[in-house]
Amino acid sequence: MAFEEKIKELLDKRSEAKMGGGQKRIDKQHEQGKLTARERISLLLDPGSFEEFDMFVAHRCSNFDMQKQSFLGDGVVTGSGTIEGRPVYVFAQDFTVFAGSLSETMSLKICKIMDQAMKTGAPVIGLNDSGGARIQEGCNSLAGYAEIFERNILASGVVPQISAIFGPCAGGAVYSPALTDFIFMTKENSYMFLTGPKVVKTVTGEDVTVDKLGGAMVHATKSGVAHFVGETEEKTIEMIRDLVSYIPSNNFEEAPYVPTEDPIDRLEDSLNSIIPENPNEAYDMKEVITDIVDNGKFLEVHQKYAPNLIVGFARFGGVSVGIVANQPKAMAGVLDCNASRKGGRFVRFCDAFNIPIVTLVDVPGFLPGTGQEYNGVIVHGAKMLFAYGEATVPKVTVTLRKSYGGAHIVMSCKQLRSDINYAWPTAQIAVMGASGATEVLYGRQLKEITDPEEQAKFAAQKEAEYNEKFANPYNAARYGYIDDIIEPRNTRFRVIRALQMLSTKKDALPMKKHNNIPL
Repeated sequence: MAFEEKIKELLDKRSEAKMGGGQKRIDKQHEQGKLTARERISLLLDPGSFEEFDMFVAHRCSNFDMQKQSFLGDGVVTGSGTIEGRPVYVFAQDFTVFAGSLSETMSLKICKIMDQAMKTGAPVIGLNDSGGARIQEGCNSLAGYAEIFERNILASGVVPQISAIFGPCAGGAVYSPALTDFIFMTKENSYMFLTGPKVVKTVTGEDVTVDKLGGAMVHATKSGVAHFVGETEEKTIEMIRDLVSYIPSNNFEEAPYVPTEDPIDRLEDSLNSIIPENPNEAYDMKEVITDIVDNGKFLEVHQKYAPNLIVGFARFGGVSVGIVANQPKAMAGVLDCNASRKGGRFVRFCDAFNIPIVTLVDVPGFLPGTGQEYNGVIVHGAKMLFAYGEATVPKVTVTLRKSYGGAHIVMSCKQLRSDINYAWPTAQIAVMGASGATEVLYGRQLKEITDPEEQAKFAAQKEAEYNEKFANPYNAARYGYIDDIIEPRNTRFRVIRALQMLSTKKDALPMKKHNNIPL
């Protein structure tokens, strides 16, 4: 074969591989409102940066006459590229080839780029659109999944792992995304579940649609499986690029510094009056967050799940931070099972990847009731407690208003090795609120007073005494549990100064194989 013919053969094979399952199947993908694997990669990565691996791989299966049908690439596009100039590894399942079903060779392709990511210290981004295991390959397909899962586990806490669901993700396929740090879904066309509607109907008799069982909004609001939901695939990919800008490439690096023209000493006068006079009245913690961070930009994680706790990424003076904050507008900002899981996992991600944590506290306690106790609120609360206590990154805590009981401890108190603890003058740090404390401390005296008016007067007097002692931050400051009481409008400046001071912080944990966090 002449040299020119060999070049032509190469180019022809490349063109064939880029067509995946062929034009008809590509057209069908588009008709369903979905992009192809290559189109997704093109949107995700910087133009011209994608370097593809294993374009000519084909499956090796001969069961059920599979040898008669083969496609170059075998249903997944893998390789490396850059996002804003920073290296990442990516795989994108191709639904036009055997419905993106996982074969042994597909798993080898995916594992190869995951191994490379670990060696080079770069994030892994998986774009999922698959019908599940390739049934024709039997246990080889299952082994392929297990190989991927093992690499997800080994990479956890070493390089960031991001999953996006752009179509079906069912059965064993869901476990790889579940093992990664963040899951993105789209409002239309994406769903995740272990067992589909037909199996559910057979086993339980329950009629349920694909969307109601495992659609994006179900996982964003009820299960908490999805961290982000995009209106379209294009929007979702933009969100992935945005997230990557806040996080480091690996556990030995820090997140990218982004210079800002937002003055460090900018005062926000509105914060001096944001706390209502009535201690039971709500306000929006998101307003506080956007007022104090760089340029008011906040990337919220798990926005629609457990809204009583806010978590997400922002920058202070160009430095990326993780923010954890109670939300008084939702359930008065109490902690419950879902909020504790949400907060604990986010804190652990930040700690694993050297991202400082800023905690904004206004918490009346844990949500009471049999529903919470039966669902293990003790263990879920302990997850968040554990996460803060083991975190060695810089930790800055600001108490805005209520900080009561066990929830005070869980929200990054001084004794959990929080580095700098500030409080606003409106802070109330105590075992419980005045009403509850009065009932506990003076319950006997209250019962002895038979006149309702006198009883109410006595209770009001004792509540006033309790508030005078505890409805302010000075008692905690007297013991050094609060490092300083700051003017609310000065919060941005004080947080940035604290982070600057803590930039060289070194903290250590006792030698151990690994911890045993309550799960």
